[in-house]
Amino acid sequence: MINHYASPQRAPLLMTKAVDGQLTPEEQTEFRELLKTNPEYRKEWREQRQLKEVLQQMIFKSPDDIIWEEYWFNIYNRLERKIGWLFLSLGSIILLTFGLYQFILEILNETTLPPIIKGGIFALIAGAAILLISVIREKLTRRKHDPYKEVQL
Repeated sequence: MINHYASPQRAPLLMTKAVDGQLTPEEQTEFRELLKTNPEYRKEWREQRQLKEVLQQMIFKSPDDIIWEEYWFNIYNRLERKIGWLFLSLGSIILLTFGLYQFILEILNETTLPPIIKGGIFALIAGAAILLISVIREKLTRRKHDPYKEVQL
């Protein structure tokens, strides 16, 4: 049974299918009725057909070779710098960790320091490490969800 008055929810579907040329015979009848009974849909149908014609006539210009060269040069530079920062950070972490390890061993082997001082030094190191990890984690989390990270001042 053909619905002679398409519902407002069905009209956009019919319009889209009509623009793409995918209406079934029943839907074509329904769509024609829709256009007969509603001037707004007739206007939208004309606009949709015009838009499709314009889009089909568009030709996308391929970027010049110099633009591609700059693009790949910038990608290479960014990748190179990220790898450089990665190795610099990794090396720093390894050296700082080793230095801290040696410092802790020296404190443990130091017999002249009272236990309370040793405990204070360990608490200081543990607190600094916890705060450092917390700040790094917070910065990384905010960076992922920062809507303004692409904005340059």
